[in-house]
Amino acid sequence: MHIKYFADTDTALVEFSDNPPVETRELDENIYLDLDANGRVVSITVEHARQTAGMNEFSYQLIPTLTPAP
Repeated sequence: MHIKYFADTDTALVEFSDNPPVETRELDENIYLDLDANGRVVSITVEHARQTAGMNEFSYQLIPTLTPAP
């Protein structure tokens, strides 16, 4: 997964796959979902990201898998 932020246009792009998108769905006036030929999500584009998605701060946290007790 890659997350790109374009400051000049205040646009965030979250890429989940390298598959080429074949369809874009508008979720609202600022959020677009790109799908591949199999209907899987390829990427999400968020316009006006600072207002829409709070891009002033971004963090990532990996939650480890819990091992079942014996």
